[in-house]
Amino acid sequence: MTTAQKIFDVTDKVAFITGAGSGLGRAMAEVLAANGAKLVLFDINADGLKATAEGLTGVEVETVTGDVSDEAAVEGAIATCVSRFGRLDIACANAGIADPEPARLDGYKSANWHKTVGINLDGVFYVNRAAIREMLKTGGGKVINTASMWGLAGAAAVAPLPAYTATKGAVVNLTRELGLEYAKDNVQVNAICPGFFDTAIGDPNDPEFAKATVAFTPMGRTAKAEEIMGSVLYLASSASDFVTGTSLVIDGGCAAR
Repeated sequence: MTTAQKIFDVTDKVAFITGAGSGLGRAMAEVLAANGAKLVLFDINADGLKATAEGLTGVEVETVTGDVSDEAAVEGAIATCVSRFGRLDIACANAGIADPEPARLDGYKSANWHKTVGINLDGVFYVNRAAIREMLKTGGGKVINTASMWGLAGAAAVAPLPAYTATKGAVVNLTRELGLEYAKDNVQVNAICPGFFDTAIGDPNDPEFAKATVAFTPMGRTAKAEEIMGSVLYLASSASDFVTGTSLVIDGGCAAR
């Protein structure tokens, strides 16, 4: 094994991934499995989870269907992870939604606000708390939170997304806080901040949406889900052992504007 292969190797590490039934979560599962990890996959979409698991070969995998905004469901899924594999080394708090009905704040529906906060922020809190508790028992681990480039800037130049931007900004700062809190416990907590990817968030099949996202991105295109793989493997492996509390932006240049 070369030095490069060794530092990115996650053989026999146990990884928990939310939102694993499609999009970025499925890509995370694929790259961690390909590099040796054992997986527990969590999503509200049972069919999507099944499809992700069936696409993985030569890997130990457990699927748990549940809502990430349900505290008990998340706690139970982490318990399943530990029961099946004996530990937890990598936690990807990835599940998220866009604003159900994009709108400026003065016309924003409270139900949409609470739904977005429940999934995008409460869900990250539940996963981080449960995962870190287990990691502290075994001497460390890696937490990867999915934020967004809109956690670093307002989205209104493309669409009014008050709940999404608020929750993703909170995830970025929660990541900073936890990175500091657990820096001496060998638990690295980092975030990824994707730009426009061809996933279920937003509708790439909507011509106007697709046109707006491409026009806004300096690279002149949106990203495929698999383009998240390198960043996730980096943050999940020993390659990032001296990296914590930071946010890695993967956005085709948008944040450089």
